[in-house]
Amino acid sequence: MATAQLHAVPDIDQPLVELYAEAPLPTRHGLLRAFVFRERGSDKEHVVAVKGEIRGQQGVPVRVHSECLTSEILGSLKCDCREQLENALDLIGRSERGAVVYLRQEGRGIGLGNKIRAYALQARGADTYEANRQLGFQDDLRRYDIAAAMLKQLGVASIDLITNNPLKIKGLESEGIVVRGRIPSATPSNPHNIGYLRTKRERTGHLIDLAETA
Repeated sequence: MATAQLHAVPDIDQPLVELYAEAPLPTRHGLLRAFVFRERGSDKEHVVAVKGEIRGQQGVPVRVHSECLTSEILGSLKCDCREQLENALDLIGRSERGAVVYLRQEGRGIGLGNKIRAYALQARGADTYEANRQLGFQDDLRRYDIAAAMLKQLGVASIDLITNNPLKIKGLESEGIVVRGRIPSATPSNPHNIGYLRTKRERTGHLIDLAETA
């Protein structure tokens, strides 16, 4: 007689992330507090750098930022990610409160290796979105449920999102985050990223004024 096989049922009420560690972090932007979260069922870690008291607060300045090793570590000029991160940290450092949510999703979610493969295609004439498609990826695989889960655990009531990307606002709102307003993230362009910025504005509606960033 066959024995019925029992399968575990996923716990849909289990949070997407759990707080793993926290500590004060003195920085050149002031004293922050680092909160490290781990994704459920993996060792993948994300961090939120917090200034001041944000629990229960309305209109907290928040930057939701995806990792960009090529610009933030290697100093690549092909994008404006490092400048956007630094601008957000400067703004929050000057504010009474705020937070930078740093997500480990390199290359709009395709990973570092595939990002470099996309760069090779861009060197042969493809734009940033065409390169992703040639590699078999969608334009943008970033997810915002993890960021939303961290902000909820930190108790933020509503945020003023530091971004040029209207799709990021929609993504966070769809996950239950109240986005009260938007703070523009203006960065200077350079000859290596001007095409990238123009493509983001034309393809995905990024709110970028190239006259101001030039």
